[in-house]
Amino acid sequence: MIDDTRARRNVTVLILAQAILGAQMPMIFLVGGLAGQSLASNICFATLPISMIVLGSMLSATPVSAVMQRFGRRAGFFLGAAGGASGAIIAAYGLFVSSFTIFLAGSFLTGIYMSAQGFYRFAAADTASDEYRPKAISYVMAGGLVSAIIGPQLASATSLSLSAIPFVGTYVAVAILNIFGSLLFLFIDIPKPPVPSVDAPRGRSRMELLRTPRIAVAVICAMVSYALMNLVMTSTPLAVVGCGIAGDTTVPPFLANLFSGEETSALFKIIAGFVVTGHVLAMFAPSFFTGHLINKFGVEKIIGAGLLILAAAGLVALQGVRLENFFVALILLGIGWNFGFIGATSMLAGAHAPHERGRMQGLNDLLVFGGVTFASLASGGLMNCSGGTAQAGWAAVNYAMIPFLILAGGALLWLMRHDRRA
Repeated sequence: MIDDTRARRNVTVLILAQAILGAQMPMIFLVGGLAGQSLASNICFATLPISMIVLGSMLSATPVSAVMQRFGRRAGFFLGAAGGASGAIIAAYGLFVSSFTIFLAGSFLTGIYMSAQGFYRFAAADTASDEYRPKAISYVMAGGLVSAIIGPQLASATSLSLSAIPFVGTYVAVAILNIFGSLLFLFIDIPKPPVPSVDAPRGRSRMELLRTPRIAVAVICAMVSYALMNLVMTSTPLAVVGCGIAGDTTVPPFLANLFSGEETSALFKIIAGFVVTGHVLAMFAPSFFTGHLINKFGVEKIIGAGLLILAAAGLVALQGVRLENFFVALILLGIGWNFGFIGATSMLAGAHAPHERGRMQGLNDLLVFGGVTFASLASGGLMNCSGGTAQAGWAAVNYAMIPFLILAGGALLWLMRHDRRA
């Protein structure tokens, strides 16, 4: 029996890191597309800053994992916070001088933090017993519930502070979060991986790992869950604002009466913030019981439920662009991501040996964030350049989910049949 005392302490630190440092992600995802739209010469590239963040995360996943394998989790997490702080400062400067190129460079560096944050869930499992592992992963992800609350509020409070240029203050706040939040990692207690001896098992190669059925399906389901969530979420602020200005999105009269006709854009930016807040809350609130559900029903069933809920999110979004459609669709999107991504992470964590950890986890996040990069790139093009209207673009974004849900669902059913035959 493994004593989970150390694991629980590490989980506490990682929950706090997810809550405090993690607040920067909803902040950036909320304002990144709007800031990009103000700088880009072509509105089809409005979500390119978000794509650059995810690209930076994808390209840094393997190096960050290698740093953690050699020097320990703490070193990798400090590296991530340094990337987040430097990226935010550069992005703020890009906004200040109205340079889309500099803004994109800062966004790219921010991806280093996003990559390191992705390893919080794996770090939670490092010192945990087999029984506690799904709960540890789930609890750490639940820390995002706090970030979902404070992130959008910080974005709203800082978007016009420090400068008359919108969003400069938001990126300065992100830099401060990284600098002070990183002090939490001084309290983490995860041993450095031992240096392998000459005769130590080297483990499977990357291709051998990917040919393992359970690993392959876990990676596919994680890719699809995260990529589709990003695809829809990235377009949401643009869709809410665009449909609202066009008069397609209805709002409660008491809220509409607070704004004059000239303030329509500001009203729908605030509404977009509420929608994103509801979505991020839905992403992390189920984490309090997702681990228990995995232990009770099995990881395959929870992943399958997540994929079905993602499909339901797309279906609701396609029913119209009323305010309630956005809220319900984005809440379902968050819950579906939670079940699909945490389930896939739990499946992967139990499918490789400890000495394969650095190789497999870095490869997993490289592939996952590669899919997310593609999704975020596609999001802006589908939203702004499909059909000529915001409503048509929003429909195109949600229709794009269908083939990928079929891929992940088919892979999961194949694995369940494969395991029954084994």
